[in-house]
Amino acid sequence: MKATTGNPFTPFSLNLRRRLIIFDRPAVMGIVNVTPDSFYSQSRVADAGLIRQRAVQMASDGADIIDVGGCSTRPGAGEVSVDEETSRVVEAVRAIRAILPDIPLSVDTYRASVAREAVAAGADIVNDISGGDLDPDMIPAVADMSVPYILMHMRGTPANMQQLTDYGHKSVTEAVITSLAGKVSRCVDAGITDIIVDPGFGFAKTVEQNYELMRHLPLLKEALQLPVLVGISRKSMITRPLGISADDALAPTAALNTIALTLGASIVRVHDVQAAARTVALTQLLYKS
Repeated sequence: MKATTGNPFTPFSLNLRRRLIIFDRPAVMGIVNVTPDSFYSQSRVADAGLIRQRAVQMASDGADIIDVGGCSTRPGAGEVSVDEETSRVVEAVRAIRAILPDIPLSVDTYRASVAREAVAAGADIVNDISGGDLDPDMIPAVADMSVPYILMHMRGTPANMQQLTDYGHKSVTEAVITSLAGKVSRCVDAGITDIIVDPGFGFAKTVEQNYELMRHLPLLKEALQLPVLVGISRKSMITRPLGISADDALAPTAALNTIALTLGASIVRVHDVQAAARTVALTQLLYKS
């Protein structure tokens, strides 16, 4: 009998504040939303005590990275002022860093000034949904800070992105690869050495386009030769086809994350860390020799 084919995961490393972290299995990124309006209400935390509690639980449940966001990027979301986003993010980063001094922290922002303040407060990674498109100072700032950069594919802004799903004669996969390749080149030219790519599930994509992109994750990974982050936790690409709410989407999220892992995902970004960590563990067992 022929054995299961080789593990699709490729080990990767990140330089975090003069520490080299090696990931020999897919990483789990837990989401902490310091916002009042993120699409999944259970992910929202409002004060330092709840932030610390959430972060400690995530670390206990198996989070490899904690991602802090202070501005909702759900479809149709309005803008938050720079001062408000900075205040939210810096408070959260400081609160988490005070009790979890070593866990990798990323800041989910498309604003260079917010990224700088968060890194100064203790964040290690910048996670930018726009890949530098919404703030021309972002890529130079990341290069200057010498931190890893997660760059995502998106069109437009959260307020109008779902009106921008027509990719013309290109398939969504081709369009995403072309766009990300251009962004990667800009980052390399700027001097950024640690880059993670995110195809942007749910951002300027229809449900059907999201699944086409999921099927073609191996093509994206092969084309870009970089770690791939998949963020599909409780999103509408799950809830709409099934006719359920985000509150009922834990099991389908785990199922789709399993598919993403078998297709080569390097990081899964999730609201439910324990379920994702177990999914990673079981998926890795599949490829044990």
